[in-house]
Amino acid sequence: MRVSRLYTASPLAQGKTIELDDDGGHYVRTVLRLKKADKIVLFNGEGGEYLCHVDEVGRKAVAIAVGQWSGRSVESPLHIALGLGVARGDRMDLSVQKAVELGVNQITPLLTERCVVQFKGEKRPQRLLHWQKIAQHAAEQSGRTVLPDLAEIRLLPDWVGQQQGLKVFLDPYARTSLADLQPEAMKVTLLTGPEGGFSAQERELAEAAGFIPVRLGQRILRTETASLTALAAVQMLWGDFK
Repeated sequence: MRVSRLYTASPLAQGKTIELDDDGGHYVRTVLRLKKADKIVLFNGEGGEYLCHVDEVGRKAVAIAVGQWSGRSVESPLHIALGLGVARGDRMDLSVQKAVELGVNQITPLLTERCVVQFKGEKRPQRLLHWQKIAQHAAEQSGRTVLPDLAEIRLLPDWVGQQQGLKVFLDPYARTSLADLQPEAMKVTLLTGPEGGFSAQERELAEAAGFIPVRLGQRILRTETASLTALAAVQMLWGDFK
């Protein structure tokens, strides 16, 4: 029988009993419908995981007894940072979810000239928290024990000059392909645009910061398709899809 996995921000140690937060408690009590003594795996995103069991299920609290630690890891040897042009609604949610499943290490949502999404007032922190929850659930489902870093929403000009490794941005009109390149110190930074793509000025800015324009075949891909295709491609070339 498959044992469910759950992310928690709480410190974990064998022999300790922790109380889950409201979201975690609701998931265990209402979605999984676990009972006392049922098994569950907990991880806090720092590496490794713990085989635990439910100690108490109540209307107001769910307690978990932390058991044996396992150093199991499914992380790729390739470190991947993704600068993701903010897209609308489900497209952005899908990109974050699948990027985590594909082994990305860091995601930075980027505001670009052609970004149609506007963040006013509390919208920015709310949206960031929403994406963080998506990343957590994707890590739970995909068996990851290290939680990717979801960075603060940034402006593209503030981000491009601070990146490391092989730096590429996706451009359907480029002549270079990923197969023509090699990662630097097993680090790759991918930059993808929003629905409208990058402006000419943004392309120049990225290239000035050392980003190489790269094409993904002959067809023009939607923003959510492009980022996931690029992640799968670099994992196939240099990561753990070999």
